[in-house]
Amino acid sequence: MISSIKHTSSSFTSADFFSRKRFSSTKPIFSPLPIIKNSTLNDSFSSKKPLHVSTTQSFTFSPKQEQQQLQTQCNAYEADRSRPLDIVLDEQARLEAAQRIKIGIYFATWWALNVVFNIYNKKVLNAFPYPWLTSTLSLACGSLMMLVSWATRIADAPKTDLDFWKTLFPVAVAHTIGHVAATVSMSKVAVSFTHIIKSGEPAFSVLVSSFLLGETFPVPVYFSLLPIIGGCALAAVTELNFNMIGFMGAMISNLAFVFRNIFSKKGMKGKSVSGINYYACLSMMSLFILTPFAIVVEGPQMWSIGWKTALAQIGPNFIWWVAVQSVFYHLYNQVSYMSLDQISPLTFSIGNTMKRIFVIVSSIIIFRTPIQPINAIGAAIAILGTFLYSQAKA
Repeated sequence: MISSIKHTSSSFTSADFFSRKRFSSTKPIFSPLPIIKNSTLNDSFSSKKPLHVSTTQSFTFSPKQEQQQLQTQCNAYEADRSRPLDIVLDEQARLEAAQRIKIGIYFATWWALNVVFNIYNKKVLNAFPYPWLTSTLSLACGSLMMLVSWATRIADAPKTDLDFWKTLFPVAVAHTIGHVAATVSMSKVAVSFTHIIKSGEPAFSVLVSSFLLGETFPVPVYFSLLPIIGGCALAAVTELNFNMIGFMGAMISNLAFVFRNIFSKKGMKGKSVSGINYYACLSMMSLFILTPFAIVVEGPQMWSIGWKTALAQIGPNFIWWVAVQSVFYHLYNQVSYMSLDQISPLTFSIGNTMKRIFVIVSSIIIFRTPIQPINAIGAAIAILGTFLYSQAKA
């Protein structure tokens, strides 16, 4: 507790002063407020911690004058804290500003990494239309990066047990399905269209939570689903290059990621692994689940033919594209989990909505995706609905 007292305009006569007991002079009240002006003094004073007076200025007293002015200004602080209040407040303001800057850097990095991933992922899929292998390489790259980080002690390895991996398994299954489905979608339709459909994930979240888990939500949450569903539907029916496989891939990805979030909330309560290491463990288990399915669905023979064709058409740059999309997939997810450790779910949801806008606009510009005005209106309505949903659920 730190206090500063400015005592002004307390007047009394000499007779009044000497008529009182010698040591019963009126005492000022110390307060944590910066400045307190008292015209009526109170003799009661209590403090849980002793105070030290650091400075005293302009203390004047003359018994010859009928009206006396007693003016005292002092800086006081707790005995166990030797810094004035203004210094502490300045430090707190600096810490809050630094935290806001840190979150801003997280968001900017998250969005930028996501844009780079989507661009190079689409380039790879245009030249090498094998989304199962592309998804597998993304998970493999991230898993390798984290293993190297743990081995070199760049990051501390998590302390896990068998129970942790058991609870992580359903989360990894849902994550794998969502990841592959989104990649399949982007192999068939424009990046912008995939993200417009994926902005409808809150609708799936409410529907699944209501019908399967019996949860109820405030009325504004249900109303916020109307622009989400309507906007996605308008964008889908007006899409110039509509593809049913691409559309269904985005829808399945939405559903899978909703179940991933549900399993994660239910199964990971009380677990100490979070942030970077949590996503690293999730990637490794997803890689373990996905690899055999990728071999069965596509297979090494198809990959070999497709790889040679892509190298013949693109050249050595194709290898660079694959490496970039694999690395940046892990990085943007890693930063998003790091951000979630620092901010509230509401702030994260708003950031995710803004990320989709950033990706949609960037992909339209870079790939010169043709888009009709009515299609753009549908996308804007869906994204607005997502924002309203995050606000209503807060």
